[in-house]
Amino acid sequence: MISTRRAPSAYPGAVPSPPLLLLLQYDNHMYGVTEPRDPTLDVLLDLDGQVLVVDPEGGHWVRFVVTRVPVSPEKPHGIDYSLTLHGADGERLVGFDNAHPVARQKRGDPQDHRHRMRSIRAYEYQDAATLLAAFWEAVDTVLHERGVIP
Repeated sequence: MISTRRAPSAYPGAVPSPPLLLLLQYDNHMYGVTEPRDPTLDVLLDLDGQVLVVDPEGGHWVRFVVTRVPVSPEKPHGIDYSLTLHGADGERLVGFDNAHPVARQKRGDPQDHRHRMRSIRAYEYQDAATLLAAFWEAVDTVLHERGVIP
């Protein structure tokens, strides 16, 4: 007889099974993460090293560099990331990263920020899904302004 019951983890709001829960706790411990693990972080981490052409002419492309790192004052979320949109000449048009201090920040302060053309503004990191949504929204805005997409 074939069962049509879904596994408990397939239900919305289900608690991970004990082996998975232990693995997630171990992963958090290895990187010094004290808050619950972001379930969308794996999606962001899987994009590491990807370069995607984002317009029909092939003139604009995005690059993802994302790695787990130990939690520190500079990287309080336990990731080092750089998500960028580039023009045909390679110029960075949009970027979200946490690689350097933003103007008037002291070393050790959270340093998440976004670049748009030549301006830099602080970005308040919430989770991986929100970061990706904000990045793609900024990419769409720039491509629309440049007439690349309608």
